Amino acid sequence: MTQAPPAASGLLSRALADARSPRVPRTVPYLPERAFPWGGPGLHPAGAGGGADLGRVLRLSLAAPHGTTGRLRPVASAGALHPVRAHLLVGPGCSLPPGRYAYDPRAHRAHPRGRAPADAPPGAVVVLTVTVARTVAHYGHRAWPLLLLDAGHAAAALALAAAPGDVRVSLDADGEELATAAGLPRAADRQTRWPGVEPELPLAAILLPSADGSVPSTAPLTAWAALPCAVAPRPQPGADNAPPRELAPFRHLLAYLAAGADATWDPAARPAPVTDDTLRTRRSAAPSDLAHPPTADLLARVLATAEGARPDGPAWAAAVGGDTPGLLTTTGLLASGDARPTLARWAAGQRWIGTAGAVLIAHGCPADAPPSLIRGSHLAAGYAAGVAQAHATALGLRSRPIGSWQQADLGAALGDAPGHDWIVHGLALAGPADPTLPAPPPPSGKEERP
Repeated sequence: MTQAPPAASGLLSRALADARSPRVPRTVPYLPERAFPWGGPGLHPAGAGGGADLGRVLRLSLAAPHGTTGRLRPVASAGALHPVRAHLLVGPGCSLPPGRYAYDPRAHRAHPRGRAPADAPPGAVVVLTVTVARTVAHYGHRAWPLLLLDAGHAAAALALAAAPGDVRVSLDADGEELATAAGLPRAADRQTRWPGVEPELPLAAILLPSADGSVPSTAPLTAWAALPCAVAPRPQPGADNAPPRELAPFRHLLAYLAAGADATWDPAARPAPVTDDTLRTRRSAAPSDLAHPPTADLLARVLATAEGARPDGPAWAAAVGGDTPGLLTTTGLLASGDARPTLARWAAGQRWIGTAGAVLIAHGCPADAPPSLIRGSHLAAGYAAGVAQAHATALGLRSRPIGSWQQADLGAALGDAPGHDWIVHGLALAGPADPTLPAPPPPSGKEERP
């Protein structure tokens, strides 16, 4: 288990309060995307034929969509900064030869990083890591919850692409075990073992089945974690020490949050209307295209999907306007009145939210929550929003995730004790656009700076 850095608990409580405060992030110079650090010739993940098609799964989830610039995944990514990386631990029964790989989403190639253990379980494990610098440079003290949400969205994208099938998702695996399984140095060894390399912080993992449908391993990381650390990527000057003052504390914070015990591997499902075509065409809509209310039955279906995607995650509700405004849950009315203008103020002042067709919100995660609950709430909220967004696309609805929330103490606003029920994530929904009106320009992928 990961050892907590000194005073990590106090750092966490202060960081959570600060991220939820109205303090505006400092303006810092734009931090450009760094080149993919893993060298050598990459392999197409579809391989030469045979085995579970990792190329298809990655193309539908993490690869840069054809014909786009700047963005990678077709849906949410912490201000379109794409901090999530994927390491493939490939066993027998897959389209790539067994071994460790780093996935390059722009080139759609898997870069070999070493051999597989002799007892590697069938199928593949995808370990998701985050790099912190660009998101911290853009969002400052509000960045670290967005990194967790983003990793949850990436996990959902992979699970949806691989389903139907016996796909398993772990949002609580110990970060040190994830790091050693992926051939990355442990937190305490990063600067000495890989100087000049931007640290990657593991947060989640997805277990993909092999082609023959073998029973999934109950401990899929164990054999991989017994291997030595893989060869280092190319050093990049300054990559391990970028300017934002929050950078080093947030790396410690995320390593502390990722400390866990035995991983749980929960089955993943794809909502019935979602197809591969849905995953190819889903996009986050522009704010200007989100004002038309969805029908009540479609809204209820997407809300139920968000609620059921991760039963261990935060609760979900939907804010609607119209003739009977209110805050709805899957079991009834939580509160009367139009909450959307308040949500707009809480969501970093993004005024368009006040007129959105509907706004789904994930809420819970008390101010004094333990690290496991903070990590789990944000990863699960991002995961559920990713699944709900795909379902919304399949139903013909438009959507846009909302990640940054300040002073969003929902419980206190509803008359309960303050500090116990905070908004963690959101998803704006709208019905189909009016076909008689011209289509708006495609979104840039950038969220509004909070």
